[in-house]
Order: sequence, then structure tokens, then C-alpha cells
Amino acid sequence: MNVQEYKCPNCSGALPFDSVSGKMKCPYCEAEFDAEALNVWKISQEKTGEEKTEWENYSKKSGSGDWQLNELDMLDFNECPSCGATVVGDKNTIATCCPYCGNTNIVKARASGILKPDYVIPFKKDKAAAMQALELFQKRKPLLPSAFNTENRIEKIQAVYVPFWLYDCDVKGRITYRATRVTGWASGDYNYTKTDIYLCTREGELSFEKVPADGSERMDDILMDSIEPFDYNTMTDFNTAYLSGYLAEKYDVDAEQNKERVNTRIRNSVEQIFRQDVTGYATVHKTASGINLEHGTIRYALFPVWLVSTVYKGKNYTFAMNGQSGKLSGTLPVSAKRAAVMISSIFAALTAIFSTIVFFL
Repeated sequence: MNVQEYKCPNCSGALPFDSVSGKMKCPYCEAEFDAEALNVWKISQEKTGEEKTEWENYSKKSGSGDWQLNELDMLDFNECPSCGATVVGDKNTIATCCPYCGNTNIVKARASGILKPDYVIPFKKDKAAAMQALELFQKRKPLLPSAFNTENRIEKIQAVYVPFWLYDCDVKGRITYRATRVTGWASGDYNYTKTDIYLCTREGELSFEKVPADGSERMDDILMDSIEPFDYNTMTDFNTAYLSGYLAEKYDVDAEQNKERVNTRIRNSVEQIFRQDVTGYATVHKTASGINLEHGTIRYALFPVWLVSTVYKGKNYTFAMNGQSGKLSGTLPVSAKRAAVMISSIFAALTAIFSTIVFFL
């Protein structure tokens, strides 16, 4: 005999049917539910299921390695024995130092065994633009030590094509929310509050194209994410001519290693889009989620990045600038004295506001 058991969506307690009210009434939190609505809720929870992710296996569709005749002969490997970085440049590129650790002992070797990128976004910003962006970036930081602008020195500035994996996929999603609306009223000597609980379900299909994830172990993922977005309208099929005068890092984080990071990014985007459509409630909580990623394909591309390294009081600070848009990001030192003054000012302002409120009360 199959016995249907219903649990309270509010506190998970067993729900009996109350013959007086004609509803399912929880004996623990005293919440009441319409029997039909509760059945819809139960079916929804069972239907949503668990999340899963599926991608097509990495194949020759991406980074095929189909170099044209003599194309590899135009390139050089530049290997750093200090940090292990491998950058690729054309025969006219002079690699004077490693763009990551600054080591000048670069070992040149013949380029071989590398995948040919599918796409490249050419550099649009030059060295002068990178220097100007750093100057503006420093001016907008109130907690920056005043001496940083005058005492820091530029150790190196290098234009590098950073390897990126680009992910496409279709998404089918279904998310269930527990939402509430609260109303209150007064009657005689008593105040009453009524909380209505709703089952909200959002379901749909989305497509994502070219979700980026850098393929460099040395590049900080947060730093690379922070200089997005890149404009794909200027992205073109890869040609070795774009490497003339520049370096391109050989990827050392493959597409397989980046997939979970990209899957998480896509799932978060889907949840954000669905959540924006659940409005008009006092509270909204996700109770179940089923997001399936299908028909995944992966591409390999090179994106333009300027790397600027400065030294201040013996410590290195690295900044990255989007070589297409000029957007710059990095970490700056914080003046303890300025931070203390700012905190004191905020505390004094809050104290004054609180004192004023107390006075009027």
C-alpha cells in the first residue's frame, strides 16, 4: 500500500488534514495549506531533481592544430627557467624578460606541439594607454598612501596575448522558490499578522556563447575576470601576423580543468536571471533547482592584456589592463593612517546622527 506523506514546507513537520478548516494544518508551526496547492508543491519538488552538467568532449573542433605550411617556422618558444612560463612570439619579437617573474634569462626554442588558436582579439591599446590607465587608477583611491604615486617604480610593462577557453552551451532550467507575503492589522486590543506562503516556479531555456575562462596558471582568475568584458565583435580568426611584436602565453590550464569553474558561472547566471522574475514578495528562498547544461562546445582564443608591475617599499604590485577596452584592475597598498581617519570620521558622523535622533525622541 502506497501511503502519501506530506511535510510542511515551512518547518518540515508532518501535515495532517484538518476537517474543521478543510486544509492541511501543521501542528508545530500552525501554518495552513490548501490541499491542492500542497500537492502541486510536492510534485514540483520531485520533478525538479538534481543539477547535472554535461559537455561534449574536447575535440578537434577547438584548437585543431591545423597549422598552415611553414606557419610554425615563423614562431619561437620563449621558456622561462625561473617560473616555468612559456610564451610564444614571432621571429621579430624580442623577449627581453619574462612578463610574469621578470627573469631575463629566456631560453629560445623551436615552436612545436602547440594547438593553433581558433580566434584572436587584436591589441587596440598601446603602452602609453596602459601607463595612463594606471595613473588614473591610482588617483581614484582615497586610501592609497600619498607617497605611492611618487615612490613606486615601474619594473616592467609587457603586452601579452593570454590564452582563453570559450564555452558555448544550451541550458534548461527549473527553479522552485518559497515566497511569502505578510499583512498586518489591528482589531481591538490585538495586533494580527498573516503570512501567506506561495510556491513559485520558473522554468526556461537559455543559450550561452563564448563564456571565457583564462588558460594560464600564472594569471590570477579574479584579476582576469575583473578586466572583462572583451568585445567579441572585433574577434577574428587567428593568424600569426597578429603576434608580430607581441608575446602569447602557451596555455597550461586545459579546457577540462576550467569546465567546473565555467559551469558554476553559468549556473549562477541562470539563477540570477530566474530570480529577477520573482517579484512582489516579502521574502523569497530557493528550495529546489534543476539546471542542465547540454550541447557544450569549446573554442580556444588569445585575448590582449597589458601587464604592469610596480615596486613600492620592496613589494611587487601587478596590474592587468584589457588591451582592447583599456579597463584596468589590480591591488594597491592601503594607508593605515588614512584608513584610521576615515573610520573615525564615519564613526563620528554616525554618533552625531544617533545623538540627534535620541534628542528628538
